[in-house]
Amino acid sequence: MSNSYILLMTLLAPILALLVIVFLPREESKTIKIVAALGTFISLALSIFLFFAYNKAAGGMQFTMTIPWVRDIGVNLGFGVDGISLPMLLLTNLIGFTAVYSSWNTDKRVKDFFVLLLILITGVMGTFIATDLFIFFLCYEIVVIPIYIMVIIWGSDKRVSKEYAGMKLTIYLLIGSAFMLVAMVALYLNASHQLAALGQGPTFMFAQLAQLHYDQNFQILVFGLFLFGFGSLISMFPFHSWSPDGYAGAPTAVSMIHAGVLKKIGGYGLIRLGLMVLPLGARFWAPIIAVLAIVNILYAAIIALAQKDLKYVVGYSSVSHMGNVLLAIAALNVTSIDGAVAMMFAHGVMAALFFSMIGFIYEKTHTRNIADLGGLAHQMPRLATGFLIAGMAGLGLPGTVNFIAEFTIFNGVAKVMPAQAVFGVIGIVFTAVYTLRVIANVLFGPRRSEWDHLKDIRGAELVPVIVLVLVIFATGMFPNSLFQLIDSGVYSSGLVKVLETVGQATIGGLF
Repeated sequence: MSNSYILLMTLLAPILALLVIVFLPREESKTIKIVAALGTFISLALSIFLFFAYNKAAGGMQFTMTIPWVRDIGVNLGFGVDGISLPMLLLTNLIGFTAVYSSWNTDKRVKDFFVLLLILITGVMGTFIATDLFIFFLCYEIVVIPIYIMVIIWGSDKRVSKEYAGMKLTIYLLIGSAFMLVAMVALYLNASHQLAALGQGPTFMFAQLAQLHYDQNFQILVFGLFLFGFGSLISMFPFHSWSPDGYAGAPTAVSMIHAGVLKKIGGYGLIRLGLMVLPLGARFWAPIIAVLAIVNILYAAIIALAQKDLKYVVGYSSVSHMGNVLLAIAALNVTSIDGAVAMMFAHGVMAALFFSMIGFIYEKTHTRNIADLGGLAHQMPRLATGFLIAGMAGLGLPGTVNFIAEFTIFNGVAKVMPAQAVFGVIGIVFTAVYTLRVIANVLFGPRRSEWDHLKDIRGAELVPVIVLVLVIFATGMFPNSLFQLIDSGVYSSGLVKVLETVGQATIGGLF
């Protein structure tokens, strides 16, 4: 089997599992869970194979497959991965696989839950491996529907109603996608006009769109539309408020995927579309992005300090961490982009582990209120270990991949924006404060007798801890494989040349 078909099987494995589940009786809940776990495991195993099979020396898009779909408008079923998208594919399948086991104790409409979860995982995967802009957008739209349904049916009503959380999340995502659609159509029409002049047909393929030359004002306007769309998705200030509410109202698996990979579509889109296709637009908007990124980092971190609900702490923490990614993108240099991609991977693993542990805490104690908890390490040492490692990764402890990613970002940002880099580093201090506060108040302190009846995580519940902790430390202690992969993607995609050209360009007013 060629590697291009292996990539296709990586995408289709959850769908095949879904089809099997559809024909299983609703009463066979254990079998349904096993089939879902098997489907996501196959995708994870294949993505690990692709990670090591990728030729870093050659770089570029590999394992590609392009099948004409709608010839009249130039839509192709195009798939492939490079050093930027392959880490995101691996991240998606790591979180998808562990999300199944984090939902192992689900007993409400089990069949429906895992069907929707597998659709969600497939949709997210599709956005990262699509090489056609139309397919990218289609996969993104597929993601929105199962998220809304899962939140309003299996979500939590603890602080905000699940209906409110689901509707708010969906409205923000759809408004963002509306701006993305307008930008996509504008880009397609402009590209089609240029290609027609060359005697070629229209296309949505990223590689061909990036080779064309667009007017500066056009780039500024269209990048602004993409910035609104992708910025909403990555929870850029002031379009961030949906995110913590969405986390709080969502079931554990959705919170893991939402924080772990859904937000990363925003950062990935800004790099793949914004920087590679519309570099002059990126240069124009970069100072504004940098300011909003600093607000993200500091404002969200300060808000996290005041939260009493565990999910809201991690929710605002994620908004703050995404500020680091935005700041790296605004810096427009190779080092910062390397750090941005690594940070998206690192944060995704950490956030998924955090939400998995919070989900188990809520399932066993029926509360997420920090004041109600305390001393849980006495009764649940294994859960406490996973929670503690997630916290240490979140604050960038050396030895974790998060430390390497943050260091790379600030190294790149400091070269061109030293003042912004200083403000970004200050955010790390706030991160340490709210993280250590939560760890101290939830895990440590005197033993509380009201929690003596709790049972520690065991069996299937240990899978998220083992897998995600292993990834955090393996990539933290041996980061070369990850960074060499990312670096090959940045260089072979032509992004280096684009960044050098943009750095020398003079950007005037909008008109």
